[in-house]
Amino acid sequence: MSRRRTLGTKKKIALLVSAATVAGGGAFVMAGTSNATPPTPKSASESTACLGLATALGNNQKFIADQRAKPDAQSEARIANREAVVAEIKRKQEASGCAVGESAQDSQTAQPSQPADAAQPPAASAQPSQPAESAPAGDTGGGAAASGQQVCNGSTVTLSGEGGAPAASSNQFPAGTKLKVTNLDNNKSTTVEVTSVSGSCALLNNAAFEQVREPGKFLIRRALIEKVG
Repeated sequence: MSRRRTLGTKKKIALLVSAATVAGGGAFVMAGTSNATPPTPKSASESTACLGLATALGNNQKFIADQRAKPDAQSEARIANREAVVAEIKRKQEASGCAVGESAQDSQTAQPSQPADAAQPPAASAQPSQPAESAPAGDTGGGAAASGQQVCNGSTVTLSGEGGAPAASSNQFPAGTKLKVTNLDNNKSTTVEVTSVSGSCALLNNAAFEQVREPGKFLIRRALIEKVG
């Protein structure tokens, strides 16, 4: 009897040791998994999608800064609208694996050289929640262009991040101006009306940008913009 009890005790000890070993191994695997290094966010220089989002963020941040520098009766409402847009762009940056908060102001000089008859971009960012406004006095080069004339030479086209029906915004064209934007990489085009002021020659809102974009891209490098009305 005593021998059976002794063997039973040894077996119990062996089972307990085995269970502890298995548990320890599982804990090690879980710890190793939880300590895995997350992927490094992509910068604007590494991804066209990230560059488009960074440009859109920079344009909106510039618009907010300009409104704060020269406020008027509607600046507070415009700033609140754009801050919501900025938050949405940052969510898109995170979802796309981009560096959240990275911004790049749209610049004509930063774009690769293109044939004189080819590229051109930005379209205007629509602000459906706001009344139509005229472009600020003192801007030159866009508003005086004749119908059918190519405008915004050397710019890229990105989205403003705003919702609503297809529309555009501009710092050179008054409300009511119609712009035709063509993506030369896929030959898709859209004609939109300028409905509000932005910090760039032209920005497209989300709906308008979707009509001409390439899948997965938030920037159109080769675009043709024409004033058509």
